[in-house]
Amino acid sequence: MSERWARFVLSTYRWVGAAAFPIVGAYVAFRASKGKEERGRHGERYGNASVARPSGPLIWVHAASVGETSAVTPLVEAIIDTGIHVVLTTGTVTSAKMVQERLGDRVIHQYVPLDLKPAVDRFLTHWQPDLAVICESEIWPMTILELGTRRVPQVLVNGRLSDRSFASWHRRASIAEALFENLAHVVAQSEVDGERFRALGARPVTVSGNLKVDTAVPPVNNAELASLQRMIGSRKIWAAISTHQGEEAVVAQVHHMLKARHRDLLTIIVPRHPDRAAQIAAEIEKLGMKVALRSRGDQIEPDTDIYLGDTIGDMGLYLRLTEIAFVGRSLTAQGGQNPLEPAMLKSAILSGRNVQNFRDSYQRLIKNGGAKLVRDKDMLAGAVNYLFNNPVERQIMIDAGLKTVEDMRGSLTRTMTALEPFIQPLVLQARLSNREGWK
Repeated sequence: MSERWARFVLSTYRWVGAAAFPIVGAYVAFRASKGKEERGRHGERYGNASVARPSGPLIWVHAASVGETSAVTPLVEAIIDTGIHVVLTTGTVTSAKMVQERLGDRVIHQYVPLDLKPAVDRFLTHWQPDLAVICESEIWPMTILELGTRRVPQVLVNGRLSDRSFASWHRRASIAEALFENLAHVVAQSEVDGERFRALGARPVTVSGNLKVDTAVPPVNNAELASLQRMIGSRKIWAAISTHQGEEAVVAQVHHMLKARHRDLLTIIVPRHPDRAAQIAAEIEKLGMKVALRSRGDQIEPDTDIYLGDTIGDMGLYLRLTEIAFVGRSLTAQGGQNPLEPAMLKSAILSGRNVQNFRDSYQRLIKNGGAKLVRDKDMLAGAVNYLFNNPVERQIMIDAGLKTVEDMRGSLTRTMTALEPFIQPLVLQARLSNREGWK
């Protein structure tokens, strides 16, 4: 595809977009917004702001969901400390709750507008951001093009491109280049991600490491932790976290295999999507196992086999109950999930081999001895059994994971350095505005 043709395609998309195809546009809007906003705030998804814009410079930061929001929170706090207003957009109710819990009224939270021209126009016209900071892999063509038209600098932070995403963009290299040239800077997670962005035409690109490493450890309610620890007592316990469809059944089978050797075994399962909890519980109960659900307030009794952690925001609780954690989306699903939280909370990490989305983190953990990959349920059962029987080896893995995380820190500082040329003029502008009496 020629560069001229690529620009024509993007120009057509920008000026026509999904709005020219009412059925498609309506369907996209419906699917994108279904179940992802609070009652009464639906209009935000169409760019209708629910609060007034404050005076003075303003930075728009976008993080898609819980993981991205957690990663970008320290960065947002650093920006706020400069005295600049921040409007932080997310796409889900759970991430909105996280913003409220961790940042409160220090930021303005809005649901991200759909990537449709009317919605993006309304959003940008109201907020008039001086800088847009996008987290990880949120590449929305309409939004990027409209920001480019308004000459709003755009910086992608904690940037990553999965194998699938890179292959997809690479097949449309001319379109990718015409789109990515709108980005004023890409701050990539790893050297691999950096090379991929450069190959698609992004300039300049720097590498910061993963912002998730510089986040605080997940919080916990100490009273609730103590209560669960009393119920569990001295039982042997391991956890399978961020599991996806099919992995819960594998974990239940592993529990059955291990129980022949560890009669007091308790297994914690924390599904990535808690709304699947009823289905998961029913499947496990059909195997003859007793399941307790946290969402129902079920007690962990001596004959409880599986404790189902089907609540949002309690990962810090579940991981503090165990020293062995299997991280899901890696056996029956593709891509993996973030292994850094269990490393921070002193767990020996096990995972399937499909961890492409977190390749850099896993490579570092495996190299240092903090994580091991398994290919199937038999290998997973063997690894858990080994760690139960060898506490010294388990502690070696835990210590290696902690050291890996410590060695990876510094991404926040490097990201703020990359953002400084864009933020510093706004800081000066804000100070000037305050002197002139702006509020």
